[in-house]
Amino acid sequence: MLLAKRIQKVSASPTLAIDAKAKQLKSTGVDVINFGAGEPDFDTPDYIKEAAIEAIRKGYTKYTPASGSPELKEAVCDKLRKENGLEYATKEVIINCGAKHSIYNIFQVLINPGDEVIIPSPYWVSYPEAVKLAGGKPVILKTAEKAGFKLSASTLRRRINPKTKILVLNSPSNPTGAVYSESELRDIMEVAVAKKIFVLSDEIYEYLVYDGIKHVSPAAVIPEAKKWTLLVNGVSKSYAMTGWRIGYTAGPAEIISAISNLQSHSTSNPTSIAMKAAYAALTQPQQMLPQMVKAFEERRNYMVEKLNAMPGVTCRKPEGAFYVFPNVEGALGKVYRGKTISTCMQLADYLLDVAQVAVVPGDGFGIENYLRISYATSMENIQKGLERMAAALAEGVVPKGKK
Repeated sequence: MLLAKRIQKVSASPTLAIDAKAKQLKSTGVDVINFGAGEPDFDTPDYIKEAAIEAIRKGYTKYTPASGSPELKEAVCDKLRKENGLEYATKEVIINCGAKHSIYNIFQVLINPGDEVIIPSPYWVSYPEAVKLAGGKPVILKTAEKAGFKLSASTLRRRINPKTKILVLNSPSNPTGAVYSESELRDIMEVAVAKKIFVLSDEIYEYLVYDGIKHVSPAAVIPEAKKWTLLVNGVSKSYAMTGWRIGYTAGPAEIISAISNLQSHSTSNPTSIAMKAAYAALTQPQQMLPQMVKAFEERRNYMVEKLNAMPGVTCRKPEGAFYVFPNVEGALGKVYRGKTISTCMQLADYLLDVAQVAVVPGDGFGIENYLRISYATSMENIQKGLERMAAALAEGVVPKGKK
């Protein structure tokens, strides 16, 4: 079978691959602690479920406009106005089949062959692949842990060229948990506006911030920023609705109209029932969210403390999302059970095979010598998994002749 060249350039998601391997082992009876999952372990709140059930009972099971239901678009506009200080009309908003779909659509309607998209690394694994599928070129800009894994405006300015079309920003970040401050975003948006490049702002972890830190949208930091920003968000992470597949995009009306045309020929409307549920999520009191954020913060604190006590591991405290991104360089190059482990991919395999702990190697996020570990699981699992991980890493022996 001869596959299209575009799909041959795309790599499988390492996060989903690890998750699948862990679930396969678990299905055979192995007690696997899965730190690879990118979804809250909390259940979808009952009031959201009831809204979906009510929609079914009332027969809200037919097509809606391809761009999403008018009431949900109104709810998104209201949310952006009240919480983000941004004024959007419904023609500037589209509902998509999850935030990943939002991102895919943006690249499809904006990128021409050869256009470049700047992606700071570490990055979410799907950004470069979606750029490739649109015929664009991902330009990876590495960020440093000592800089909080954040891109500076000066670095951005130096790397923009006539082919640059889009900058991707993800704050709070997957996988690092980094959160850009308002001043950092202002500096970046001043460069983007001056150079006339779009900023795809992935804000899916918006509510999951800690230590009193506030999320700020790049679209709101300077007057001209909004018309150069494609704001992406959704209900998956903040409302424990990953399987419902509802995301949204807000941006210039011309671009939103083009996405609507694309969507009308690909997916048509997002699921009508899920949109009713998302409407309830956005418009009713958010009773679960503070409890979920508090639990995540407690888990984060515990996990960072325990990781920093492990041999060869250092871990900065993330400001948002529900991942830690420990540096495991000190654990590499050692011999574990007679085998030298030199890469974070090999280390991840070792931890799964020996400790029955699933973590995601940093390679998939564009950086070596790191692991992504999700704390979107119970404290019991976190305690058990970290104990196993510490014991497995303690087996590492420095080869003779090396210090």
